[in-house]
Amino acid sequence: MKSGHPETAQAGMAPPQHGPRIVVVYSQRPHGNPQGHESTSQNRIAARVAALLGHAYGGEYDAAAQYDLPLYFVPRETIPDAAQAARLGVRSEHDLFGGVVPQPYVASKVITHPLPLADCAAPPAWSHAFGQQVLGVVLPGYSAFSREDALRAGKALLKQGAVRIKLASGIGGSDQSVAADLTALEQQIGALDDAQLRLGGVVLERNLNDVVTHSVGQVRIGRQLASYCGIQHVTHNNAGQEVYGGSDLLVANGDFEALLALPHAPEVSTAVAQACAYHRAALACFPGLMASRCNYDVAQGTDDSGVWRSGVLEQSWRIGGATGAELAALAAFQSDPGLRVVRACTTELYGGGAPPPDAEVYFNGIDPHVGAITKYTRTMPYAHP
Repeated sequence: MKSGHPETAQAGMAPPQHGPRIVVVYSQRPHGNPQGHESTSQNRIAARVAALLGHAYGGEYDAAAQYDLPLYFVPRETIPDAAQAARLGVRSEHDLFGGVVPQPYVASKVITHPLPLADCAAPPAWSHAFGQQVLGVVLPGYSAFSREDALRAGKALLKQGAVRIKLASGIGGSDQSVAADLTALEQQIGALDDAQLRLGGVVLERNLNDVVTHSVGQVRIGRQLASYCGIQHVTHNNAGQEVYGGSDLLVANGDFEALLALPHAPEVSTAVAQACAYHRAALACFPGLMASRCNYDVAQGTDDSGVWRSGVLEQSWRIGGATGAELAALAAFQSDPGLRVVRACTTELYGGGAPPPDAEVYFNGIDPHVGAITKYTRTMPYAHP
């Protein structure tokens, strides 16, 4: 991704490779639920990427196999270091749909906030500069890697209202809690696993009420580039817990400038501008970062004092919940090069149910862990407001 502007294309980046390739799914570790909705959806996403590129789909990557053609990777997770990417032959964003970070911690939400104090515990090569550069586009908060530092951060934030506590490993709103007073803060931090806290860290930030979460992102596959903004929805899973339920996206054919040229409500323009600033700071502070898929969650709501706030929560440089909609939009632009904007959505429906007849289904069945779930994508024409 380009460091001087919000649109993708790294300076000096190699152009798309011509000629046939094989698209493969890359797993860094064995998946405990290979028949589940996550793995199945990711496999279908990789097959969709292959179709968009006009390449063969080769399924799961096999390090022992002898492939007849160069490979294009769809990693299930962000590739955590440049050395691993180089071993795979990933040299630029045109070699994968996803991202590569220079250090493992850069792929998690802990980069969003600074440490409580400069000399607090932190991973090797921690960037103090990034937290300072994004202060104006994120919520008030801190990242911590010890119980003592987490308590220090939480106490400072409690002076202005409730604190949201988020483990770095949490996905889709999981592994989060809210502390409204010191007793709750001490109990919740006391319950954290020491090893998990030391290795992954925890985020403590201002809790918001009546939250709307915007998704802002950009995807590149081959020479196709699309940028989008949208809203995330929540739903209840089969256990009654509130979880990610899908995204509605407005997708522009081109870079962020094409997206910003569309009419938006003021709060949407704010979310896009904050995501772009966060993105530029990441590229400036983490040399070696590259991504062909980036997504930024921006939360907007009021804190306990009634102040409206907006800020980037975290980044995703890998396939995610909105990826089905992103690919559907790219397919629409590929089919009609004159099309400049389209709406696309993803839906995750628990408890089963028939998807709409025009939907592209990524999963419809029983997940061994979460039960009945249906996941699908649709595209709709854009109507000027």
